[in-house]
Amino acid sequence: MTEIGYFQVDGMTLREEPARENCFEIVYRDADMHEYLGTEGVARRETLHRHMTNEMTSIDIAAACVAEFPDAPWDLRMELARQCWDEARHVRALHRRLVEVGGYKGEFPISTLEWSVTCALDTLIGRLTTQNRTLEAGAMDVVGGLARNVRASGDEDTACLLEAILADEVQHVRFANRWIKKLVADDRRLLMKVAHAVRFLMAANAKFQIRDGGEVNAVGTVLQSPEERIPAVNVADRKLAEFSDDEIHEILSQAGFRTLVQEPLAA
Repeated sequence: MTEIGYFQVDGMTLREEPARENCFEIVYRDADMHEYLGTEGVARRETLHRHMTNEMTSIDIAAACVAEFPDAPWDLRMELARQCWDEARHVRALHRRLVEVGGYKGEFPISTLEWSVTCALDTLIGRLTTQNRTLEAGAMDVVGGLARNVRASGDEDTACLLEAILADEVQHVRFANRWIKKLVADDRRLLMKVAHAVRFLMAANAKFQIRDGGEVNAVGTVLQSPEERIPAVNVADRKLAEFSDDEIHEILSQAGFRTLVQEPLAA
């Protein structure tokens, strides 16, 4: 019997999705999202809408961490509370820009899978590992490349907005990196919780992300293979977020050594 507030998918126990307005349709698989090619028109609206609703989910996750781990160090709780404020500003700014380009909330399906996976973990260090250090760090890679692409298409306003959001995301990843290191230094047993969180996220990704290239999504877009969808690694911002050179080398290796910053790493 599944605990109230959770649901089962292929043997995995995930958290029930957070409350959303009735205008939103929640889906779980990449292929069910309305992804379009390019950076203009409907593609631009869907990108803004997707990032807006992802930021909503980030608020929920950070707020849940504050509420569900009242015994966490005060300074860490303050970092998470500040993150809620940052993400709330991002939602408002992205919604404003979405409306400016002719879009509206609920125009496209959304995903709350990051919540369902991250908040299924019962430790704060596991959630920091999954959400901040992994998913938000990946978002830095995505947003860094997206800002360049939309600027190249002539949309300076959206590019500047994305860059402002990126600056905040660096801090969200950085404080998680610092606190994970501090918590593990105080209790080495927490390394097992970190490893469990990474394995759990990988298992969820394997179930919900596309597995092969050529799959067609709900609007007829041919999706790339998982390897082709890996964004260029935003080396500069990962350094600012205090990933070590060894960690960045490993990330670059997994991504085929593509990078936004053409400079050698320190030896």
